[in-house]
Amino acid sequence: MNTPVLNEHNKTEYPPMHTAEHILNQTMIRMFGCPRSKNAHIERKKSKCDYLLPEAPTDAQLAEVERTVNEVIARRLPVACEFMSREEAARFVDLGKLPEHVSDTLRIVRVGDYDACACIGSHVANTSEIGRFKLLHCDYADGRLRVRFKLEEI
Repeated sequence: MNTPVLNEHNKTEYPPMHTAEHILNQTMIRMFGCPRSKNAHIERKKSKCDYLLPEAPTDAQLAEVERTVNEVIARRLPVACEFMSREEAARFVDLGKLPEHVSDTLRIVRVGDYDACACIGSHVANTSEIGRFKLLHCDYADGRLRVRFKLEEI
């Protein structure tokens, strides 16, 4: 099968951190009912994501986020990509963050049975390649939770 032509991508992500972001996003969705991060800065050493929440999470909830992300990583889930039309993808993924003039064919990245989203970035092949997820600092102001995190080798 020929790989469809997708929109250009201007950044090469560190695959373990970028895949961890997918898991963090889905964890936040499941725990708090919020959308995927509105602003993310993903780097090799440390990263940050912003989430829109009506109130600040408790320390116990943040500890649960970290525990859940690590539990998903430990499941050794396959990370796979598939191509489909925007119409087909819209049935099960949020397309709200896509650029205005995105191609009709989208690349959907699945982290096992845990997460699926439209993404053109780099990812690991299996969550066993990620390492340990560690929350570094979280702050909340004006309805926005900023989560800073890193990955540690196991």
